[in-house]
Amino acid sequence: MKEKILGIFLTCLIIMGVSGLSSADDWPMFRGKPEHTGVTSEKVVPPLSLRWKFATSAEVFSSPAVAEGIVYFGSFDRCFYAVDAESGELLWKHQTKDKVWFSPAVVKGVVYFGSDDGNLYAFDAKKGSKLWQYSSGAGIFSTPTVVEGIVYVGSCEGVVYALSADRGRLLWKFSAKDEMKFPPAVAEGVLYITSEDSNVYALDAKTGKRLWKYQTEGPVFSSAVVDKGVVYVGSRDDHIYALEAKEGKLLWKFETKGCPSSVAVDEHSVYAGAEKGRFYALDKETGEKKWESRIPAQVFSSPTVSDGIVYFGCLDNYFYALDTEDGEMLWKFKTGGGVYSSPAVANGTVYIGSYDGNLYAFSPVEIHP
Repeated sequence: MKEKILGIFLTCLIIMGVSGLSSADDWPMFRGKPEHTGVTSEKVVPPLSLRWKFATSAEVFSSPAVAEGIVYFGSFDRCFYAVDAESGELLWKHQTKDKVWFSPAVVKGVVYFGSDDGNLYAFDAKKGSKLWQYSSGAGIFSTPTVVEGIVYVGSCEGVVYALSADRGRLLWKFSAKDEMKFPPAVAEGVLYITSEDSNVYALDAKTGKRLWKYQTEGPVFSSAVVDKGVVYVGSRDDHIYALEAKEGKLLWKFETKGCPSSVAVDEHSVYAGAEKGRFYALDKETGEKKWESRIPAQVFSSPTVSDGIVYFGCLDNYFYALDTEDGEMLWKFKTGGGVYSSPAVANGTVYIGSYDGNLYAFSPVEIHP
């Protein structure tokens, strides 16, 4: 394993020596961008060392967002935090009236986040001053997705809202028959959102008009992911589905060991964890299994892919890095609690939350060949 890690590291040095250092990318929302593919061009190679950790007073389920040198995340202590990405120093925080579950989104200097208190909040990302809030009347478990001046967010009452990003004015809403807990994905003018009513919905992003729906055989417990005309979702019927984005036709489905996580999708493969201690890589065109790794506990953390490495958390308290080619374990780190959070990769650092109440920041260990 050490030889493989060293090889990957040296390859990255060669690439950077030829092309120069690539510009650092932010991770401004859940899974990095509105399509939720969970893939970054950044090269963050294990082994990693703990750079810093920031302690809250309750569990951190939230996946972090990173923008312009600041990491944003929420905690079950009812607070939303902004910390310095380099040092982990607290910059500002805001206390809501209930748990802050999911990721924020940071767009054009504004950070948007929801709370179980039923509100969607918009804050000045640097100053921490509140710009507006919208009350849905039910808990907002979902991460907001912001595209072209519109904020989209689902709620525990089974409604997805479209709000103007500048004022929080309601533009339209769409109701399903059960909760819409997971973040909506947006691609090419279409919003894709899942529901516990077992359906995947495609809506016109401007009007909210339903374009199609696809019914799985169980509640859909993952975010939709959109890549090159295909929508990928995981369902509690223990399957990952690939649907044609324009009409919702089934392209393939793959049976997993337990409920799958939200997937990550790179050029060739689909990656997902599952409830019964499995992690999979699938061929994105056919759904055929490339490899499968046994993990000691449930994997609900949505994976993140960084140049041949797939990162994810597990309920055995560990944060893992596997090789995308064969699933070989390259590195792991034990936190003090289960890891539901999805990793964010930005500026050469990996950020992830844990049920031990901490947000962790990891950077590559310097290796001398």
